[in-house]
Amino acid sequence: MPIPRFHCAMPLPPGRRVALPDAVARHAVGVLRLRDGDDVILFNGDGSECLGQLIRTGKGAEVDLKATCAPARESPFAITLVQGVSSGERMDYTLQKAVELGVTRIQPIMMKRTIVRLDEDKRVKRRQHWQGVVIAACEQCGRNHLPEVDPILDFHEWLATASARDGVRLLLDPEASQRLRELPAPAGAVTLLAGPEGGFDPNEREMLRRLGFLPMSLGPRILRTETAAITAMAVIQGLWGDI
Repeated sequence: MPIPRFHCAMPLPPGRRVALPDAVARHAVGVLRLRDGDDVILFNGDGSECLGQLIRTGKGAEVDLKATCAPARESPFAITLVQGVSSGERMDYTLQKAVELGVTRIQPIMMKRTIVRLDEDKRVKRRQHWQGVVIAACEQCGRNHLPEVDPILDFHEWLATASARDGVRLLLDPEASQRLRELPAPAGAVTLLAGPEGGFDPNEREMLRRLGFLPMSLGPRILRTETAAITAMAVIQGLWGDI
């Protein structure tokens, strides 16, 4: 059984004992049923991880920190996923699998054919939820850097800032003819844009092409929004990355 991993947003100095945050302690003790002396791994997002031993303290828990290491588990190039917001579990699934496939940054955007509608309060809460999905995915897959989930932007808000972004820009478009395997290997950053459940509005597609996004096909079948981005990332990592 793999050693359980927990994200703790605090310093993790080797040789010290630290108290686990309440939510982490509840998960370790109440859900996973860890016992005194069980090995755990803690990470705080700085790229390193620290092996330790659990000490139960009633309903809480502490960890005696031992050795620290910084394993290389990040993608060889930075991948930004610009994802048209989808509803409920679909968006969660996309973010979870994107983390497993090495995404660096996630920018959710509201597009003309986005089905779900979110007021400002719901946008803040949804972003917090998605950051939790990202943390849980990092705990599972072994990553020690946390991909950032940016605030949700409307399409035109995001477009106003997108011109400053560097790297290869790819638009996942079922109407495109070019395939990913026909591209040269990216030299650095990759920005990947996937539409919402309703697909792209023609005006949005045209504005993205003018901005330098290359329309890319993922084959003859139309993929769902929760599948398209992670399929593209898997192909990118398989062609030029670490898969």
